[in-house]
Amino acid sequence: MDAVVDGAVDGGTIIAMGRRAIAIEAEALWALAHELGADFADAVALLMTTPGRIILCGLGKSGQIARKIAATFASTGTPGIFLHAGDAVHGELGTLVAGDTLVILSNSGDTREFGVIMRRAETLALPIIAITSSPDAPVARNATINLLLPPNPEACPYGRSPTTSTAMMLALGDALAVTMMQLRGAKAADLLALHPGGRLGLDLVAVENFMHRGDELPLAPPETPMGDILDLISARNLGIAGVVDTHQRLLGVITDGDIRRCGLDLGSRSAEQVMTRRPRTLVGGAMARDALTIMSEARITAVFVVNDALGGRVRGLVHIHDLLRLGIG
Repeated sequence: MDAVVDGAVDGGTIIAMGRRAIAIEAEALWALAHELGADFADAVALLMTTPGRIILCGLGKSGQIARKIAATFASTGTPGIFLHAGDAVHGELGTLVAGDTLVILSNSGDTREFGVIMRRAETLALPIIAITSSPDAPVARNATINLLLPPNPEACPYGRSPTTSTAMMLALGDALAVTMMQLRGAKAADLLALHPGGRLGLDLVAVENFMHRGDELPLAPPETPMGDILDLISARNLGIAGVVDTHQRLLGVITDGDIRRCGLDLGSRSAEQVMTRRPRTLVGGAMARDALTIMSEARITAVFVVNDALGGRVRGLVHIHDLLRLGIG
């Protein structure tokens, strides 16, 4: 549609407006990344050594960003709690306890509620990290560490609605969370423990955690008669057989499709004569989502897991039913 707003503004102009807003925020994020300095490192060190919880506090749009950062902290292994500044001064200051670190998000840095909250934090001897654009504001002056946002303009055409500033706050919160994850040496299994449900958690399940192994594997040497291969496929009930050499390297696979293509000649053939060579495989360390992707693309129901992509030894096998039991698909 070329004319979409009262028949007066063409689509190209609208797209240009959207691109301009994104470009303004992107430029601010670039500036934020390049201006990170010692204060960021100090903030990470403080958060890493906090014996209690990280309390993320904000009001309005900054409060909504604080809530998201608290959730990101919690989901990446840092105990983050959101405290609404308005609720705090109306009875919820008790959320703050000894051992916590208070992180205040305020673009202007001079909101009245924060003065009350910071006095309570000082009474409890809590360190305070301020994320603000105003180095001379009360929040910044009374904080232990200041993480100052670059003075880039808001994407709002009137320069008032929090847009660029909240985008920078969000990115800075993500940077803190991801940096702490890396410093802790967090592994996929650690993240999985915090995301046991949903697509993210399932994406972190390694195939080694559920694949078939050892005697469950339908493997046979290349000279095996097809009659024996049929018995093997029926016994393992996985709808596939792998043909391997003396070193257990995968030479090919035999599926229902390979068997049907042989027709009446099946009984006179060996596994090597029927198998599909260079089958799709998974390499050890792959995730469940990788298995589903391969099966979907190749339209197969099972895939072998090997040591490496260049004819490695067979380590296991993943069947589509294994993925369905995990809730993938």
